[in-house]
Amino acid sequence: MFRLWAKIWNDNHLIQDMVVENEENDTRTHKIFHALEQVCYAYDLSKPIWLNSNVAEFKKRSNTRFTKDNFVDEISFDYLEFQILEED
Repeated sequence: MFRLWAKIWNDNHLIQDMVVENEENDTRTHKIFHALEQVCYAYDLSKPIWLNSNVAEFKKRSNTRFTKDNFVDEISFDYLEFQILEED
């Protein structure tokens, strides 16, 4: 079971969150990108751009934050946080 927790933060308050589960037999990278697509669709967001700092942080800690610098469109929150809760 692969579970990822996505949280939207604004002014140090948790605004929205959701957990994406994936039981498919796929690579970790594909599961992460699929979860990101689901979160962006659910919250009507454009997909954020993975900067080198995001990739490094995610590899190291299994979580990262997407700020306004990661999005092409304007966002109405401070950041979108991605965190892996459980991996196969």
